[in-house]
Amino acid sequence: MTGDGVFDEDIADPEPGDGDPPQAVCGSKEVGALAHLYRGEVYRSTIWRQRLDQTTNWAVVSTGIALSVVFAGANASPFPIVLVGMLCVMFLMLEARRYRFFYVWRFRARVLEIAFYVPMLRGEGATIPLDRGTALSDDYEKPQYRISMLRAVGRRLRRNYGWIFAIQGAAYFAKIAIHPYDVGSWTEFTYRAHIGPIPGWIALAVGLAFHAGWITLAWITWYQERGDKTKMADFLDGRKDVAARPHVKVTSAKEIDAMD
Repeated sequence: MTGDGVFDEDIADPEPGDGDPPQAVCGSKEVGALAHLYRGEVYRSTIWRQRLDQTTNWAVVSTGIALSVVFAGANASPFPIVLVGMLCVMFLMLEARRYRFFYVWRFRARVLEIAFYVPMLRGEGATIPLDRGTALSDDYEKPQYRISMLRAVGRRLRRNYGWIFAIQGAAYFAKIAIHPYDVGSWTEFTYRAHIGPIPGWIALAVGLAFHAGWITLAWITWYQERGDKTKMADFLDGRKDVAARPHVKVTSAKEIDAMD
């Protein structure tokens, strides 16, 4: 900043030996500031985690209502299960988007734990490297998602929505096949599956394609993460200052997924 109080962006950084700051900052003020920063990031990740639970609750409640309506009477149509399935797809996309935001806050809290709190717990003291660019400082300057939308959808499918869709599919089959009485032929089975002017075999084919699609997506994203052996796969990409520490455990993407 110049004498008149204006920041001068043309002033170059000092060269080594010309009054450089120390290699690390470890004062009480810095430690206190990082402690408050960590509390804030954990709080934000907790809030977004609660928002994830909200969309899952909506999907579960909607499914329960649809099953109650479908099995309430002998002449009830299985179509409410189809409608709720479409509604749960919307909940899934909304939750995957929220999960990407949640992953940003969890990333920051995790970096602070590994780079700041782990050395203190190991008796190495509080040390903040001044390497002019870390995974955390870069993320604060230029925030970015740490997981793709496709992988977020896959994770929510494996954790929650895959089970919800499976229950819906089983209920749809049960409504057609055994409620209010068992079907006696394939013709009767397809007749029960018809939806208005849509023939039953088309409705069944679309349903099978839908379930095959989400199962394939869940498996593909799981296989991608299983094959990703990089350290902190979605967390500390390029974090060389942490990778150089011998006591930091290498965490695979599969282990990270199990932390959710």
